[in-house]
Amino acid sequence: MSAQGQQIKQNFLNHPYTQQANKFLSGQVNSLDAELNKYPIMRDLEAKTKVPKAYGVLSLGASAVVLIFFNMFGLAQPVSNLIGWALPAYLSVQAIESPSTNDDKQWLTYWTVFGSLNLAESMGLRAILYWIPMWFVFKTLFTIWLMLPATRGAEILYTNVLRPIVGNVKTRTQGSSNPFNKPAEGFNMAGTTAPSSFEREFS
Repeated sequence: MSAQGQQIKQNFLNHPYTQQANKFLSGQVNSLDAELNKYPIMRDLEAKTKVPKAYGVLSLGASAVVLIFFNMFGLAQPVSNLIGWALPAYLSVQAIESPSTNDDKQWLTYWTVFGSLNLAESMGLRAILYWIPMWFVFKTLFTIWLMLPATRGAEILYTNVLRPIVGNVKTRTQGSSNPFNKPAEGFNMAGTTAPSSFEREFS
């Protein structure tokens, strides 16, 4: 590389915006590494492969993005389903083994919502959704939104969509068999259930 090229590179690296970006990225990588360090399986993989946990996860994430975005080798659907099943399954086992009940609620809600979406997709929608451009990209992003504790997407979707539907169906079913037309216990006339453990916990 010529002296002029070296000077341009050095000026770029020394630019305040470049240094600020490097500092931000380093902080994010360190935060990710600290979060991954909570899981024994990640520590074991790092010890066996000699690859830092954060960089390994980021590499796998980048590979998954490429496979899903370009549907390389037809792997978009399997990779998307793997993201929706593998990590939540592992974290669900961890939640079962932990003494806290908050993580149990989170993953029970996730599997309820995720299972309902996959059921809807398998009942005739897959043939239509498959032809939507970047469908698996959107599905993967939506699945990540559902599972992340920071977004609590599964809880939001369950509370605002699934729970009212189940409440309305159960109210109509029990109301039709009730000769006095009394509302079913646990459901009001609007078809919503009594306050759930989520609402009691976060209210």
